[in-house]
Amino acid sequence: MTETITPSQTVGPFFHYGLIRPGQTDIAPSQVPGQRIVVEGRVLDGDGQPVPDAMIEVWQADAEGRYAHPADPHGRGANSGFAGHGRAPTDTAGVWRVTTVKPGAVPHPKGGTQAPHLTLGVFARGLLLRLHTRLYFDDEAANATDPVLASIDADRRGTLIAKGDAAGGTAVYRLDIRLQGDGETVFFLA
Repeated sequence: MTETITPSQTVGPFFHYGLIRPGQTDIAPSQVPGQRIVVEGRVLDGDGQPVPDAMIEVWQADAEGRYAHPADPHGRGANSGFAGHGRAPTDTAGVWRVTTVKPGAVPHPKGGTQAPHLTLGVFARGLLLRLHTRLYFDDEAANATDPVLASIDADRRGTLIAKGDAAGGTAVYRLDIRLQGDGETVFFLA
């Protein structure tokens, strides 16, 4: 019997059909306390073209810095309705969008705290595995002392920092995710 190598397969495109369900883009229902925000951006390929069939998976703490997970040593707090995660497909222009509450600072495993952030998983055609990155908020003073941001070259940190705009009431933070090329987003090992 001869052995043959099985070719690799990518993780898409198929997201809009099997992995996205109604309501997944609203991470924090209206009864969850905290500052309501919209987070949006585009997923772009190496040529700067939109990726219309990607999916962004979001994980975050609530406004008190607590995760909706039994392993969080700080407990779930008062936000029992807070899911703490969601998924957003990209549209034909590569745009993704979620509504949530702005997260609080969370403890760092090695001591200290991490600035408020979202953890993002990026699924897109051509990828063998999802990509992991973070989204920080440009109006957070805690970014200056965040240990993860500090570990990234200063000239690349901007690829993780969403620009906020509060005009119109609800703050909207925007961050484009560039899969490769000029301005490529910083990605982390899982």
